[in-house]
Amino acid sequence: MDTDILEVTVVTTERAKHFYSPQDVPVTLYSDADEWEMWKRRSDPVLHIDLRRWADLMLVAPLDANTLGKVASGICDNLLTCVIRAWDLSKPLLFCPAMNTAMWKHPLTAQQVGQLKAFGYLEIPCVSKKLVCGDQGLGAMAEVETIVDKVKEVLFQHGGLQQS
Repeated sequence: MDTDILEVTVVTTERAKHFYSPQDVPVTLYSDADEWEMWKRRSDPVLHIDLRRWADLMLVAPLDANTLGKVASGICDNLLTCVIRAWDLSKPLLFCPAMNTAMWKHPLTAQQVGQLKAFGYLEIPCVSKKLVCGDQGLGAMAEVETIVDKVKEVLFQHGGLQQS
């Protein structure tokens, strides 16, 4: 992997900005406002379409219960869900569920995760640990190292990475 350089772009939701400072993200960062600033009239670039064409792989991490429900239902009301809805299904899309244990155990969650898998998306399962809310239990996003290893594996399988 040392000789491989991955180009990363982040698509954030407005709510996700609560958990980090956008100025601390060292790569290109897009949010809903960017979608509408770029597009003024017919034939202007459409950001969610440009992003789906550009990317070789999409990773949604974390995938909260709200966005999970939107994606499973086909709702695309922000930049992230529009990119996912327009995603080229011949390219890998990986998702990392993350939510409170009570939300994770709700019967809708299993249905919605199953729907994403039926689309061909790959789940990186959540883990059990102390959650953001202070509860202990299943629902935490997989460890970053686990996610990176899975992304490398999938990219290698799709010919986007040399094995190291």
